[in-house]
Amino acid sequence: MTELLQNWKHAGTALGILAGAGILGYLAGTLLWRILRRLSKRTGNVFDDAVIRHAPKPARLLLAVLFMHALRPLALQGLTGGLPGALTAVLTIAFILSTAWLLIALVSVVEEVLLAGHSLEEKDNLATRKLYTQVDVLKRILIVVIVILSVAAVLLSFDRLRQIGTGILASAGIAGIILGFAAQRTLSNLLAGFQIAISQPIRIDDVLVVEGEWGRVEEITLTYVVFRIWDLRRLILPISYFIEKPFQNWTRVSADVLGTVYLYVDYAFPVDSLRPELHRLLEGSPDWDGKAEGIVVTGAGEHTLEVRALVSAEDSSKLWSLRCLVREKLIEFVRTEHPECLPRFRAELRPEAEGPRPGGGDAASPRSEDRS
Repeated sequence: MTELLQNWKHAGTALGILAGAGILGYLAGTLLWRILRRLSKRTGNVFDDAVIRHAPKPARLLLAVLFMHALRPLALQGLTGGLPGALTAVLTIAFILSTAWLLIALVSVVEEVLLAGHSLEEKDNLATRKLYTQVDVLKRILIVVIVILSVAAVLLSFDRLRQIGTGILASAGIAGIILGFAAQRTLSNLLAGFQIAISQPIRIDDVLVVEGEWGRVEEITLTYVVFRIWDLRRLILPISYFIEKPFQNWTRVSADVLGTVYLYVDYAFPVDSLRPELHRLLEGSPDWDGKAEGIVVTGAGEHTLEVRALVSAEDSSKLWSLRCLVREKLIEFVRTEHPECLPRFRAELRPEAEGPRPGGGDAASPRSEDRS
């Protein structure tokens, strides 16, 4: 009984020493971080600002754990039984997890440094979208790798769990095959994520037409893509979709796009009068980039002519507004300047031919029952 009480007394002392070391380490980290924050304000360096923004909490926690590790031999003196091993295991797990947290924070720091000075709001943001896509996908991959390695390190720190894991791996032949078939789709999505990060058939903020819907790529993860449709709906697609199926990418090479507006007019319409009107409209519109314009007759139907107006803009959003404006104003021009040339159907009325009716008898004579 006396030995048990003595052991609990040593355990309380050990916990007090470890707690004090942790608090001391946390306070030292807080003081160190305040000094670094002041120094970063003087330098104006992007890296310094990113570290101050993302790494203070995991760094303070890791420093506290290191202080506890440093005083661990002193704290464990006099302890017997399984308490020394339990406290050592807890400190080991804390060290692994805090280190993983700090590494994830450093990944965010590297992301911010790489993306510094690049904005998706730029007009010609092709290179920026490439960079955002690569950095975003690689960041997610690194985080997954760090988490997996951290969990593995925690499991391998216990002898019993290591033996269990070895036994499971030794007897997991059939189970591995079954899981492989079950996870085939997930693995294909992961591989597709790597392929998209390298070849980049799509990028963040690309303008696509997918499944008949127009919108922009909002987010690319390792397994799925978030597609923001123009009316703010979100279409969630597996990332393998963009490897296996065709889709339209309007910003693959550049954001410049061409658009068309179709009008249907009577055959009597003077097409030449439409060209200066189109030029006047485009000159007065801020959405036109000045690269393309034209009026051509693309079809001659049974009743109308099909006239196509070609316009261009810097991006798809401006093109949409420009097409709506051109369509509205050209229809108004035809209606006000050439109302006789609006689409119409013609019919020719002919007088009824004289002669016997198809049913017999004289067309001009009364029916037989009407004769007196």
